[in-house]
Amino acid sequence: MRAAARMPLRLQVMTRNTTSKIEPGAVAIPRDRDAVVLRFGEREVALTNLRKVFFPTGGITKGDLLQYYADVGPFLVPYMHGRAQVMKRYPGGAGGEFFYMKRTPSNAPPWLKTCSIEHGSGSVIAFPIVDDIASLLWLINLGCIDLNEWYARCDDTDRPDYLHFDLDPVKGGTPFATVRTVALYVHEALAELGIPAYAKTSGSSGIHVYVPIERGPLQKEVWTFAKAFAQTMERMHPDVITAEYRIAKRPAGRVLVDYNQNAWGKTLASVYSVRAKPRATVSTPVGWDEIAAGIEIEDFRLDNVRERFLRVGDLWTPMKQKTGRLDLRRFLTPAAPRAAKKPRA
Repeated sequence: MRAAARMPLRLQVMTRNTTSKIEPGAVAIPRDRDAVVLRFGEREVALTNLRKVFFPTGGITKGDLLQYYADVGPFLVPYMHGRAQVMKRYPGGAGGEFFYMKRTPSNAPPWLKTCSIEHGSGSVIAFPIVDDIASLLWLINLGCIDLNEWYARCDDTDRPDYLHFDLDPVKGGTPFATVRTVALYVHEALAELGIPAYAKTSGSSGIHVYVPIERGPLQKEVWTFAKAFAQTMERMHPDVITAEYRIAKRPAGRVLVDYNQNAWGKTLASVYSVRAKPRATVSTPVGWDEIAAGIEIEDFRLDNVRERFLRVGDLWTPMKQKTGRLDLRRFLTPAAPRAAKKPRA
């Protein structure tokens, strides 16, 4: 029986990858064996080590992690479309060491789409793209716990379609209550500028604030705006906010309004991502009223968020809509025109 359980089972999956509703059980991953091969139309995905414990607290297995992503995939996948993925792999699970991987491995399935991006060194790296449930599960099966997609889509990697602020407590005792306070300050300041903003827990220790923008400004221009805003927030609330990027210079008890994550090639953990934390917390969209009411990071976990998503729906929808996006160009200062040379007498 033990040998049989190690044999990969082959299952045909009947699921609608285009649905925008969570359908728990639409893709069922077995728990009584170590491996399974799922077939999505013409695409096959081999899933391995299903009974390996990935989160010792709670005994959450790799199979449980894959099942979570299979269930929330209809919400998650639309935010991955056309974006390069940086792989953060935890082969030993959440408690083990991890490593980053950009280049798509040579043994990737032939149907997997990739995004080729030239880097400063002149090298071209083909990143994997998640564009359906099959590619999502393939990526998670590599030992990726969270997803880390580029801010700009592959057809123009220099022009992002959102900017964000990573509100990160300074190490050394900044309570999460201060992070909530800073999130509300950031929201208030953006609202005064007429800028739409949406929040999610990071799933780790902070809050992410996102702004959907119209594509147009270059990545450096988006970064420049984010830096100026963060520094303004620091001047307005110096008792709780810092924009200091040098770790040693950050004052204790503050929250870093991290603008530098908007730099070219940087990534943050995606919405709906599980994080490599003991209780398998999830980066979850939240309302500003929920932040004001006192949410905690561990309120949203792999074992309870699916019920929430079924109840409240996809609060992140504005991030994928074409309308309602900010035209950031009206906040960018145009370069000063050069003075014309005086004609010689």
